[in-house]
Amino acid sequence: MRILVVGAGAIGGYFGGRLLQAGRDVTFLVRQRRASQLAKTGLIIRSPLGDAALPNPPIVMADALREAFDLIILSCKAYDLAAAADSFAPAVGADTAILPLLNGMAHMNFLDRRFEPAAVLGGQCVISTTLDGEGRILHLVDTHLLSFGERDGSRTARAEAIAATMAGARFDSRVSTTIVQEMWEKWVFIATTAGITCLMRASVGDIVAAKAVGLTTLLLDECAAIAAAQGFAPSEPILARSRTMLTAPGSALAASMLRDMERGAPIEAAHIVGDLLQRGANKGADSPLLRIAYAHLQAYEARREREKVAAPAA
Repeated sequence: MRILVVGAGAIGGYFGGRLLQAGRDVTFLVRQRRASQLAKTGLIIRSPLGDAALPNPPIVMADALREAFDLIILSCKAYDLAAAADSFAPAVGADTAILPLLNGMAHMNFLDRRFEPAAVLGGQCVISTTLDGEGRILHLVDTHLLSFGERDGSRTARAEAIAATMAGARFDSRVSTTIVQEMWEKWVFIATTAGITCLMRASVGDIVAAKAVGLTTLLLDECAAIAAAQGFAPSEPILARSRTMLTAPGSALAASMLRDMERGAPIEAAHIVGDLLQRGANKGADSPLLRIAYAHLQAYEARREREKVAAPAA
């Protein structure tokens, strides 16, 4: 199976690197800056579950992409989705499966419009990774799960073929017959985590120490209620686990969106929080804390844009 991984960043680089480490046919679609970095250092993974050093990983630039691939793994940021789709479009053939690993659901609507809906699988991952200053992929915890499946819940030959290809790579993977439910459950958790840690500019443990944990559970309830109104109520075990993680004293857990804000980077506010808020409003939900969290994120984006425009004149 020929696999094209769009980007070689923290998530795509991790899962693609593990597949390459296992001897799979993997090519990374990258931009010039990352191509130069990989040519110099190779693809480096630092993980509590085992490191990997992969010299000269196969790469391709968008202007050189000519042939269709069997599987395209997509893990870009939401704000890069349109450009990413344009770049990998030449690799989409009649039998290509597209496996997106973005958070939320808006990207599914976009991909359905841009390509044939039947080509697009559901997918989600549970992993915490980042890139260091030298482009090495740092795996921060001992969880690395990727689940995927047909959105109608069927078990198909192509899903089984993908599962067979991923088997034996050094991460956990599985075919899911409830992948859309899993994607919604993750969205509820991610929106809550991003909303509360960005709003408070603090980790979970610091929010607990401030005796503000009630705000966290209120936000979780608002996000879960929106999912329920859409027909994807999170299960009680999932909600219980989320509450435990989001209210743990001393926890360093914080959203990657908060790390992005702290370094002045673009954020996925509309995709993760705004879209969920709008879907709730469409069902008549009143989500006051989620609205405040989204307003905070929008204010950050407005300031960042203003400062970016003003910078050349400074």
